[in-house]
Amino acid sequence: MTMTPQDLVEHALSLSTADDCVAIARVHTGANLRWANNTLTTNGVMTGVELTVVSFVTRQDGVGTGSVSGNAASAEQVATLVRAADDAARTADPAEDAAELVAGRVSPDWDEVPGDTGIEVFSGFATALGEEFDRAQAESRVLYGFVSHEVATTYLGSTRGLRLRHVQPTGHYGCTGKDAALTRSAWTGGATRDFAEVDAHAVAAEVERRLRWAGRRTDLPAGRYDTILPPTAVADLMIDAYWGAGARVAHEGESVYSRRGGGTRIGERIAKAGVNLWSDPAYGSVQAAPFVVAGASDNTESVFDNGLALGRTDWIRDGVLTSLVQTRHSAALTGQPVTPGIDNLGLDVSGATGTLDDLVARTERGLLVTCLWYIREVDPQSMLLTGLTRDGVYLVEDGEITGAVNNFRWNESPVDLLNRFTDASRSVASFSREWGDDYFSRTVTPALRVPDFNMSSVSQGV
Repeated sequence: MTMTPQDLVEHALSLSTADDCVAIARVHTGANLRWANNTLTTNGVMTGVELTVVSFVTRQDGVGTGSVSGNAASAEQVATLVRAADDAARTADPAEDAAELVAGRVSPDWDEVPGDTGIEVFSGFATALGEEFDRAQAESRVLYGFVSHEVATTYLGSTRGLRLRHVQPTGHYGCTGKDAALTRSAWTGGATRDFAEVDAHAVAAEVERRLRWAGRRTDLPAGRYDTILPPTAVADLMIDAYWGAGARVAHEGESVYSRRGGGTRIGERIAKAGVNLWSDPAYGSVQAAPFVVAGASDNTESVFDNGLALGRTDWIRDGVLTSLVQTRHSAALTGQPVTPGIDNLGLDVSGATGTLDDLVARTERGLLVTCLWYIREVDPQSMLLTGLTRDGVYLVEDGEITGAVNNFRWNESPVDLLNRFTDASRSVASFSREWGDDYFSRTVTPALRVPDFNMSSVSQGV
């Protein structure tokens, strides 16, 4: 007999011989299309069920926890995971993040079937894309790219009465265009919940526009340039700023959010007035899980916090650091409210209006970057990052794009940039080229103009 995800959770909870147990079933369905050389190359549909079992054993010296995850579709597979989690909890060292488990919250839709998706989600997009293949071929351009859509349904249950359900649709698209000689490259991409609003004609038109910009080429040396970062590049940087915002690490003096002499910088101004960095699980097109789902404990997550309700959290408000990512354990260390991580991120600048094109029109001479790539941390104390530009860096002269320039390696701190930018657009749903495919796709960001962005060396990449 086929077990529903609710059955998997209930069976795991009933089998556990630990003092407490949390079971998390995740049902994934996904679909994708890929294309190259102006033709579809592959498509696929994927399904999967994963079960995470977290066991808790109370002893005289504290609470031991064990967490085990694996594919699960049968009672036997569930039993294997439960035994492993229970055994791990009995032999584990006492958990330093031990806390009373969350109890009694029940989603009204707990009994509903998982959400799903299929190749049909791309029907309108694929039809228009085929027309764009023909046009690109006729005009000596080559298109490459992909679209992906996934629906993940999470069922979280516990021996303390939790029965929580969340459906998370996640989609993204990316399209790269090249000239026939493969000497010019341009990219555009974005995130979506359902592809209803994604227009393949508009995507291809933006790629074509950027390839036209690259009709003239100018080589520039390394240096500091007045640089416009589009929302996708701002998302690339702000995700790193968010991932580095763990309260415990800051409290221990190991991050850009650490106060000299000890503690965190909460309450200090770390950005320009009007800068707001926030997460909100109920926000528009980037809605995310409204409760904590933690399969393991680390500096920013705790298995004891599973099921905690999440609401809007302001990380930076009007330029002041107001919150860091807190478990209940780290909140006790720092003396701050409990503010767990949320699976989306927004940045806005009070009073900012207009679009990326408006920022270009207001720039006398500078660079417009398409996206950032291969981002790595150099120094956590300042959050100095390094990376490369990719698929189009354009020269702006007298408010117009006049050509393309070479790529660069850059070195910058996203926190420092929030103090130095001189212009911003309104915020829009965005997509991080670096992190959005696999890790973090729900962002809302503006374009920013930075007067002295550090292009530290020339890169030979296209």
